[in-house]
Amino acid sequence: MPNLIASTGRILLITAPADAEIPLITQLRRHGHTLLVATSGAQALELAASEAPDLILLNLPIPGTGGADLLAALHAQPQLRQIPAIVVTSTPDQQRLLRAFAAGAMDYIDGSCPPEELLARTQVHLRLKLTRDRLAQVARERQQLVDLVAHDLKNPLASVLFACEMLALPDAAPERVPRYLRIIEDSAREALGHIRSYLEGQSQPADGEPPPADACAYLDDTLRWLAARYEAQLEANGMQLDVEAPADACVAVGADVLRQICENLVSNALKYARDGGELRLYAVPGADGAWRLVVEDRGPGIPEDFRQRLFKPFQRVNGDDPAAPASSGLGLALARQTVANAGGRLWYEDREGGGARFLLELPRADCNERCARPQTP
Repeated sequence: MPNLIASTGRILLITAPADAEIPLITQLRRHGHTLLVATSGAQALELAASEAPDLILLNLPIPGTGGADLLAALHAQPQLRQIPAIVVTSTPDQQRLLRAFAAGAMDYIDGSCPPEELLARTQVHLRLKLTRDRLAQVARERQQLVDLVAHDLKNPLASVLFACEMLALPDAAPERVPRYLRIIEDSAREALGHIRSYLEGQSQPADGEPPPADACAYLDDTLRWLAARYEAQLEANGMQLDVEAPADACVAVGADVLRQICENLVSNALKYARDGGELRLYAVPGADGAWRLVVEDRGPGIPEDFRQRLFKPFQRVNGDDPAAPASSGLGLALARQTVANAGGRLWYEDREGGGARFLLELPRADCNERCARPQTP
């Protein structure tokens, strides 16, 4: 017969000291489970808080400890509220069991039944709990993917909308029309590229894999691409973009990924530093042979009390800020995660003289013919 016990877990067994070596313990350990044995209510609370069990077995009676009160105390801890608890007793008392169920117990097992049955009943609840955990993890991963897709589509779609608005102006200069049409075409292709890459990524057997060893991109090409792509939007917001990087500055990350990171930083400045007038992106040698890309603006900077949350998802500097509706609060969080996945780091500093300063360090790469140079839009 197939083995139906597909998972092992961490089980907290609360029992009287005299029962600390009951046959159930031997059976559970033999099947690969981690057993945390507590012989008092205080010890149970301490173990549960520090070890995060997948299942709680309460073997009643326990001298000096009320089962219902102990279950209530365990489930009062936020990290334990979803942990299933099972009452095991050889001397069932209806009122005591009812109080235990009211305090959060999910099942009752007769302790006088054979150890094999005790094991099987315990395994059922453990598998249900671990299955719920896996489903919750899948749901979180799916939501993260939705957030990622939505955010990465936002930048090119915002560029499309901007170009359409410029074309709709009654005084739109005819010589600028090809420029806006090019923005629309390039942005639409970029959005389709994001969708294609996500669909292809979903067909891979595993995610979170490191980038290919030969992935690389030239910083100067990426900065010139950004300058051309965002020239019109920056100009419309009264901002001027200044970019500079050595011709040989090559980093160990794919060109598309580098563009996404930089776009997040530029779009962030467009939202929050549009009155600053100046946006600089330049590359200099960093620590340990890395290349450092510096992004500076003359906007209001980041308030000190917000900096601890700056790179956390769905955080915005000020919900009342006019830029808030245009911000999802995901850009910097995704940028930092992407940089970390590439072996680099991203952090913030105040700019001398006022403004924001983001610093991005990425490992240096030995460029070759495989390092594609993106076409300027």
